[in-house]
Amino acid sequence: MTSDRIQEDIIVCENLSQAFIQKGKQQIHVLDDISLNVKNNEFLVLLGPGQCGKTTLLRAIAGLLEPTKGRVLFKGKNVEGPSPERGLVFQSYMLFFWRSVMGNVEMGPKLRGMKKAERRELAQHYIDLVGLKGFEKHFPHQLSGGMKQRVGIARAYANKPEIMLLDEPFGQLDAQTRVFMEQEIERIWEMEKRTILFVTSNVEEAVFLADRIVTMEGKLPGRIKNIYEVDLPRPRNHLDKDFLELREKITADTKLVL
Repeated sequence: MTSDRIQEDIIVCENLSQAFIQKGKQQIHVLDDISLNVKNNEFLVLLGPGQCGKTTLLRAIAGLLEPTKGRVLFKGKNVEGPSPERGLVFQSYMLFFWRSVMGNVEMGPKLRGMKKAERRELAQHYIDLVGLKGFEKHFPHQLSGGMKQRVGIARAYANKPEIMLLDEPFGQLDAQTRVFMEQEIERIWEMEKRTILFVTSNVEEAVFLADRIVTMEGKLPGRIKNIYEVDLPRPRNHLDKDFLELREKITADTKLVL
């Protein structure tokens, strides 16, 4: 990674805490005093086991949750709700099953009132970018899991976000497809020069993708445990000595599986 890719912070979390009240008015603390920055054009990976608050933190950054304490800043301004500037891709595919690939990808621009020819051109660009050229008229039930997730990624990109928030997007895929999609998301990131905040529980995936890895403790309330700078050349080789050493170090620190 070259130094000119990363400039000022695009996201800043300041002393962010999140609690939910369940039945019986019992308060569940999910996040505790999270302070985190995401730099412009950075690929930052949030790594931790299930039930440690990763998704809650991502949803707060997306503007889907109002923090109990602290705040989230996007380009220096308080996040007060969802915005097309922050694109979100979930682990579940979340596609409109009654719409084609083209219909799904062009949905955001259509809702914003973009003219048909213009939005079709924009949608086609991102369909091509994610490798789905020729599948524009296919419907979700005709696609594999990896292809469905590509549609979700293309749809998010078509909204022209400044930061992409991906919540374990490859968690439902088989191992071979997952590796392929990791390579694809890195390729797209390199071409688009857009900030990515990526959530995963897979150590090897984190080392393969990240400029920085932020690990979270394995219990609630979620807290940041460590931050690792990943100074490895791209594209990365899973069998490279430095790759393996960092993978083992983080695995021992987090007690996560590969």
